[in-house]
Amino acid sequence: MKLTEYIKPGKTLFSFEVLPPLKGKSIDSLYQGIDPLMEFNPAFIDVTYHREEFIERPRKDGGYDKISTKKRPGTVAICAAIMNKYKVEAVPHLICGGFSKDETENALIDLAFLGIENVLALRGDNLKNERNFVPEKNGNSNALDLIRQIADMNNGVYQDQELQNVTETNFCIGAAGYPEKHVEASEVDTDLANLKRKVDAGADIIITQLFFNNDYFFDFVQRVRDIGITVPIIPGIMPILSAKQIKRITSMCGTTIPEELREKLDAAVDDDDKARDIGIKQCIKQSKELLARGVPGIHFYVLNKSSHMIRIMEALSEDLQKLRA
Repeated sequence: MKLTEYIKPGKTLFSFEVLPPLKGKSIDSLYQGIDPLMEFNPAFIDVTYHREEFIERPRKDGGYDKISTKKRPGTVAICAAIMNKYKVEAVPHLICGGFSKDETENALIDLAFLGIENVLALRGDNLKNERNFVPEKNGNSNALDLIRQIADMNNGVYQDQELQNVTETNFCIGAAGYPEKHVEASEVDTDLANLKRKVDAGADIIITQLFFNNDYFFDFVQRVRDIGITVPIIPGIMPILSAKQIKRITSMCGTTIPEELREKLDAAVDDDDKARDIGIKQCIKQSKELLARGVPGIHFYVLNKSSHMIRIMEALSEDLQKLRA
């Protein structure tokens, strides 16, 4: 079932994002984080994709070999496992980095065979040694190109154009939105114009980057609607687990931490329990306001942790009952 089919007037869906387990770890470690969340009936669970990293391994002659490795493999298999175990939609991240267009096509064919109908199309991060993003040879350079390729397959257009009697895929394509603009965008209007191109190319739904000031989200939605984008927009929220962690994450993605929240986190920099409590209260406050404004969904970046999400969802139970009345 496509994500857009879960969007209902007057209703707010919930969804969670998880990470693949580290290489060598059992999928049971992931299930332990998901199991307690299923009582809240998420519409979908999306699974991040982590591109390869390069490490230098010493040789006996004193030199070094550059070795490609993936710390968190298995996104596609995990999505299939989640759908089989929980009977819920699983949404894999599909990225440009590390994939040629042929490899992307093969991955999409695998997803279609598995009955996975939804993907989130992203460019992906730079490699650690790259100042700017460098696409794979014959790969997609950005999320717009990736969305175009997926949309082409939905229309029966494959990389090998000599194929005949091909099957059209049926993917619902998700795109990322940035309430405070993409960290690499020169200005807000430039970023919005790029989002419009992604929707025109075939994106069916927008899930936003994390934010801590809801005004940024409400302003973003208004600006998006003003330029003619009509697809559903789901806000993404990340509950804080530690002060150091969230400062590192926001420094990478350009999200602003409001001054009042920053001061509280500064006082909890060496106390993760205190920072987590601050984050839970912040997340509940944001979620209640978003629910009151009738957002179509709230997407939580849970980082494979469930205890804080249980507290958050229980605190929202009264608000949910009002919506369902």
